[in-house]
Amino acid sequence: MNKQIAIGHLACAATYTIFGINIVLCRDIATDGGLSPMVLFTMRAVVAGSLFWLASLIAPRERISKPDLLRVAGAAVLGIFLPQLTFLYAISMTAPVDLSVINTITPIITMFAAAIFLKEPITFKKAGGVAVSFAGIVWLILQSVAIGGGASATRPLGVLLCIANSTVFALYLSTCRPLTARYSSITLMKWMFLISFFLSLPFTLPQLPATDFAAVPVKVWWEVGFLIFFATFIAYFLIPVGQQRIRPTLVSMYGYLQPIIAIFIAISTGMDTLTVTKLAAALMVFAGVWLVNQSRAAA
Repeated sequence: MNKQIAIGHLACAATYTIFGINIVLCRDIATDGGLSPMVLFTMRAVVAGSLFWLASLIAPRERISKPDLLRVAGAAVLGIFLPQLTFLYAISMTAPVDLSVINTITPIITMFAAAIFLKEPITFKKAGGVAVSFAGIVWLILQSVAIGGGASATRPLGVLLCIANSTVFALYLSTCRPLTARYSSITLMKWMFLISFFLSLPFTLPQLPATDFAAVPVKVWWEVGFLIFFATFIAYFLIPVGQQRIRPTLVSMYGYLQPIIAIFIAISTGMDTLTVTKLAAALMVFAGVWLVNQSRAAA
């Protein structure tokens, strides 16, 4: 494995580890925080977007070409606006581990979307790797204690929002790779977050008068801080780094880390116990990632 591919793997592993922690924290924010999903999204867009614009002051200057402006707007909708909103609404009506299970469909959607839009071949190893990881993660979840209320906390609308979240983010991974090849993470994200901020304003402004920021618990503000800095600024900086270096299906495969991280948090806090079955299931997940990595890329 060369250095650039290794960097891509590390970027994806770090990103989805952060997302795994974020699933648990967002459940707290959604249930006890007093912040609506739309207000929380706008806060993420403002702070993370500002950080990307500040970072662009010291990064090499890049201009988005006119033909790419519409593509960047589409990437903002598919990569930030819709997936973040559907996630924030879904987590308020879906048990975190249930959400993780549903999100395991992302690599499958990405694989087919990449085949359609990027002509990336569906090889036997790639399909087999996705299947092995999918089986491993479902086995792992079925052996685990659900976090945050279990399956009874999940509502049908939450399931539909989870599926929508997986679908739009898979479309982003499979269709926007050419943009990540032409522009740096900072250049892309500063514009994508700015566009997402303006898209959210018509929905957020009517909700602001009813939001009591002073009543938000201190613990929730710490969780919001993690959500904005790590799960938004850092994670969205790293996603294009991974997209530039490894194939879309493989990027999405790292989404299987999310439920593993969530379960390990449960174990460390006494909500669950570690068993041989869970270790075996985790090994299946990583075996699937390895299989996809070994598959032949398009010429």
